[in-house]
Amino acid sequence: MNGTPEFSRPYRIDTIGEEPRGVHIEADAAERAALATRFGLVSIDSLSADATIRRDGTRIRAEGKLSGRAVQSCVATGDPIKARVDEHFSLRFDPEGEAADEELELDAGDLDVLPYEGGAIDLGEAVAQGFSLALDPFPRVADADQRLHAAGVIAEEEAERLRAETSPFAALKGLTKG
Repeated sequence: MNGTPEFSRPYRIDTIGEEPRGVHIEADAAERAALATRFGLVSIDSLSADATIRRDGTRIRAEGKLSGRAVQSCVATGDPIKARVDEHFSLRFDPEGEAADEELELDAGDLDVLPYEGGAIDLGEAVAQGFSLALDPFPRVADADQRLHAAGVIAEEEAERLRAETSPFAALKGLTKG
């Protein structure tokens, strides 16, 4: 992506101390509309985060919770589906190039490591990306399968069964059972 991110909330490194500092960020209507376009969503109704940030040498740690509401499109029918995200996050921002210099072994509960360049981190962009990743990548309305079947679209399992029954080998198999 070129230019400034849609939901940019930079924090200069020299203003972040070693003691945790609470911050609240919230996307306005224009930012949410731009993010919805980037992420291929119908809309984003809300997006915010409450976090504590603190400096640890040249690294910045951010922990908190992101919350948001969006409307996605069903991958099968195109119908709108409401989605809600309430996720805790734990991030570490490392100076560009520093994170690649050391080997990290991350467990599922470990923090995500993001690079930053210059003298600031962008908590808004990190929250926006976290929000996008927390959404269901393949949202489906509850009755999608029934509606697709009624429209003549068959399920993959049914297609496999039909292919097996109508293959030339199935016909040969029937001849040998005589």
